Amino acid sequence: MNSTEHHPDDPNGAAAHLSHDGSTVPAPRLARSVLLATMAGYSLVTAVNILDAGSSPLENGIGFLALLVIFGLQLVHSRPQARQSSYGCRVTTLALQAACCFLPLALFHLAWGAMCGFLAGSVLLLLPARTAWPLYVAIGLSLYGYSAFVVDRSLFDSVYTLETTLVTGLVVFGLSTLTRLVARLHAQRSDLARLAVAEERLRFSRDLHDLLGYNLSAITLKTELVRRLVPDMPAPARAETDSILALSRQSLADVRKVATGYRDMSLREEVAATRSMLEAAGIEVVATVGTGPLPPQIDTVLATVLREGVTNALRHSHVHRCAIRCAEEGGVVTLSIDNDGVEPVGRNPFGAAGPVPRQAADEPGGTGLGNLTHRLGRLGGSLTTELGDDGWFRMTARAPLGARPDTFDLNRMENAQK
Repeated sequence: MNSTEHHPDDPNGAAAHLSHDGSTVPAPRLARSVLLATMAGYSLVTAVNILDAGSSPLENGIGFLALLVIFGLQLVHSRPQARQSSYGCRVTTLALQAACCFLPLALFHLAWGAMCGFLAGSVLLLLPARTAWPLYVAIGLSLYGYSAFVVDRSLFDSVYTLETTLVTGLVVFGLSTLTRLVARLHAQRSDLARLAVAEERLRFSRDLHDLLGYNLSAITLKTELVRRLVPDMPAPARAETDSILALSRQSLADVRKVATGYRDMSLREEVAATRSMLEAAGIEVVATVGTGPLPPQIDTVLATVLREGVTNALRHSHVHRCAIRCAEEGGVVTLSIDNDGVEPVGRNPFGAAGPVPRQAADEPGGTGLGNLTHRLGRLGGSLTTELGDDGWFRMTARAPLGARPDTFDLNRMENAQK
């Protein structure tokens, strides 16, 4: 995890965050402030040009009103969620901005040119690349044509107008995109921190349950055996033995309670966090969870399968698309994790070295798939992996809803000792 450095006078996170290589990454508030200051600077230059043009008070009022409208629309277009609006809404606001950009040219001529740069930047921000870049160039050429043929400026002035329009558009596009990326990075840092904490809690609960729980179970069993092997022990010794037995049983119950509380996870929360993480990495994600509330044991194991599967896929392959689906049918919950990131050399994208098998073995062993297979097996479930004919790698976990977890049984251990 990357460490962060917070300035004591900046409780809202406006200070820079320190990354693992020592470089600084601006927080969202700082990035938005830079973008806002840049757009305000361009608008102020245009306002000064309007006042310097010697127009009438009415014309100046129209110019300032159009300037405010453009500034407001640019704020809307530069926000991180702008691309999530419907296509029709984006086209409508772009058309309104275009009207406010081009119509005042008749009053203020090239003194208004910087606002067309805002329009060029908005086109790049809101439209698909195959449409945006031709329109971006067309806006610059339109200002060049207006300067050269309408107001009859020199070739040097016309080229300068073209260049300033395109550069202004790139500045708006670049700063808006940077602000969007910084906001996503900031949100992703929170997700990664939460996932790291959850992973550590899971590791701690597993060690607590498997190591300390086993030792306490053995102490309980040995104490029971002492009572049976020495039936005629003195009363004080029997009382002490009973005290030790009661204490070990209570300690074992407490350890299991604490371990269970630490390792409880939610599949739905894990799906949401995973989707956010993958989308921030530029991976196309389809995620559906078609089940009701799941038993805690199944919910935790499936959430762990999802985390391990996606982590290994990102670590060992080049994923561009990922599909996560969970459904319940016939009393069995099925979680499938598919991705298109199988490497050409045939490396298993979920962590196993060597050629990718058509059906991977479901044997426990190793720290990744084997551990997950073992945990699902204790619930009566299974874990399979396969490379489909379509080139997608599929990982499928199944767990029956009615199954009881195969927990540690003191009677079974006692019988084994006998």
